[in-house]
Amino acid sequence: MRFLALAAVLLATPVHAQTLSGSAEIIDGDSLAVSGIWVRLFGIDAPEGKQTCNRSGTAWRCGEEAATQLRNLIGGNSIECRGRDTDTYGRTLAVCSVAGIEINRAMVEAGWATAFRKYSQDYVVEENRAKAAHRGIWTSEFQLPQEYRAVQSARQEAAPAELMRSQPAAPAAQATSGCAIKGNRNRKGQWIYHLPGMPYYAITRAEEMFCSEAQAQAAGYRRAIVR
Repeated sequence: MRFLALAAVLLATPVHAQTLSGSAEIIDGDSLAVSGIWVRLFGIDAPEGKQTCNRSGTAWRCGEEAATQLRNLIGGNSIECRGRDTDTYGRTLAVCSVAGIEINRAMVEAGWATAFRKYSQDYVVEENRAKAAHRGIWTSEFQLPQEYRAVQSARQEAAPAELMRSQPAAPAAQATSGCAIKGNRNRKGQWIYHLPGMPYYAITRAEEMFCSEAQAQAAGYRRAIVR
C-alpha cells in the first residue's frame, strides 16, 4: 500500500515541478538559462534588455543594468531553481536561489525588478520597500516592463508591411516546401531561428528555412528569445 501511495504521488507530480541546478547564463534581469534550459523567474518582472529609464531628465539603460545586477548576484556560483509552471513559450517559470539567497525576492528587494502582480502577489511587500527606499529603478521614472512590452509589440505589429516592402525576399532556393522555421543572422552576428507565431516571425527575412528545431540547431542556430 505504501508503494502504491508513493507511486500515486510521483505520477501526480507535474513535469514543470522539476528542480534544476547548475551554472547560469544571464539573458536579462528576469531570464536565464540553467544547464541549457530556459528559465523565467517566477513572480517578478525586470526591465527589458533595451528598455531605458529616466533619471532627472537623463535616460539610462536600466534594462542592461538589471541584467548586470542579476549576473553580479549569481556570480560564478551554481544556482538551484524550483519549477512552478511552464509559460506559453516553453520556458520554465521558477523560483531560484544561490548560496541560500532567493534570487527572485532579492532582485525585487534591491529595486531591479517589480512584483509581477498579474501572476503573483508573492513579492509585493519587497517592491513596496524598494520603492520607498528609492532603490534601483525606483530612483527613476519608467514604464512597467509589461507596459513597455505592450508598446513595443504594438509598434512591431504596425511595422511589418513597411519593413517587408523595404527588404528583399529570401532566396527561393533556400525555401523548402513544408518548412516554416526561419533562420536569420541578427545585428549582433548571432544565428537565430524564429517559429511561426513568434513576435518577429512576419518581419524576419529568412536566410535559411528549416523543417524542425533540431535541424536549425544542427546548423548552428539558436531559438529566438521571446517574452
